[in-house]
Amino acid sequence: MKILVPLDFSPDSVKALEFAIGLRSGKKTQVFLVHIIEIVYDFASQAAIALDSMYKDAESMMDKLINDYSSDEIHLEKIIIEGTASISLARIANEKNIDLIVMGTKGASGVKKILIGSTTVNLIKESNIPILAVPEKSRIEQILNLTLALEFSDHEIPLIQKSIGFSKEWNLPLNFLHIQSSPNFKDKLAAIGLKHYIESTYDEKNSKVHSINSESISEGIETFLRINEETILIMCHQHKNFWKQMFEGSQSIDMAYHIHVPLLVMS
Repeated sequence: MKILVPLDFSPDSVKALEFAIGLRSGKKTQVFLVHIIEIVYDFASQAAIALDSMYKDAESMMDKLINDYSSDEIHLEKIIIEGTASISLARIANEKNIDLIVMGTKGASGVKKILIGSTTVNLIKESNIPILAVPEKSRIEQILNLTLALEFSDHEIPLIQKSIGFSKEWNLPLNFLHIQSSPNFKDKLAAIGLKHYIESTYDEKNSKVHSINSESISEGIETFLRINEETILIMCHQHKNFWKQMFEGSQSIDMAYHIHVPLLVMS
């Protein structure tokens, strides 16, 4: 598996690296450590000096991380470039045929949340590659399974297969979660159908299908996570243009701002 880990050398980004390495389940993994230099120049004469200093500092910190975390099973490669973080990371991920992006995340609120967002959220909007957002308090040793949240939509069929692939790659059982905002016969029938579909396509005997009644998807997920904290939540993100994102929102992006367990977003 090829994993990209964006680094700003904060404790959160280093934790994301440790999380990515901890998920490998004994398999050989190639990890690209990427640092994006974003800088605004006030004077042209200062540009060369500032860039040279930033590159040297980044090189030094990258080399230390590579020395600390490399092993026979983990190959670490560094990339340091200038650019806009989300756009540059999406481009590098496509060029390197990355399977997964793992990055630390922090919350945001108000106007900043709607108009600016964090690098993690901007990357979710830019990239078609699965992104695993790792909150500050996540602990790899506590992860016991994966939980895929479903809406019973056609676009989720490939998502189920991808989730099964991650389950096998990380040797973690995959569970399924459906939030019912208005429980009725159709929802109950869909839940039964999902159970039979999973049994026919996924051979993990410990897999469970959870159905929770809630007025909203986000509230239902939060209720589930309060008693199931040892999981990586998987959600689907459908790309929207700016105005649709502004007014309609996105459940996966909304969760990325305040979730307290790792969130794997796939589109």
